[in-house]
Amino acid sequence: MIQVIFGKKGSGKTKRILDMANASVQEAKGNVLFVDDDKSYTLSLKPQVRFIDASEYQVKGVEPFYGFLAGILAGNYDISVIYIDAFLKLVKATDTDALVDFFAKLERLVSEAGCDMVISFSEDAANVPESIRKYQI
Repeated sequence: MIQVIFGKKGSGKTKRILDMANASVQEAKGNVLFVDDDKSYTLSLKPQVRFIDASEYQVKGVEPFYGFLAGILAGNYDISVIYIDAFLKLVKATDTDALVDFFAKLERLVSEAGCDMVISFSEDAANVPESIRKYQI
């Protein structure tokens, strides 16, 4: 299952996703991952949450980011949930309409892997296509 936290910069998305990641370690049956490109949040996460600094892997663009996530899931069979902060910044996307196909592929990937994914998305939900908005929490 994919869930998306929408909101403009400064609306509390990062705090919310950090709190969700920390809370999920209590009930998660597998590993909990947190993907971001800013190491400043590592101290805000419980030690049970595995932090991945995406900037270390030079992933730039929607398709490379999809491959990055697919590689993580292929190499780890026991992931319960992946939290992704600052999604638009990570994929270098400026046009949310171009992300419709990405989310369709991502939904299949997450379903096949049997994990959940929570994404923070720096945009007002009203400005996002309905096929992406349906993931809003």
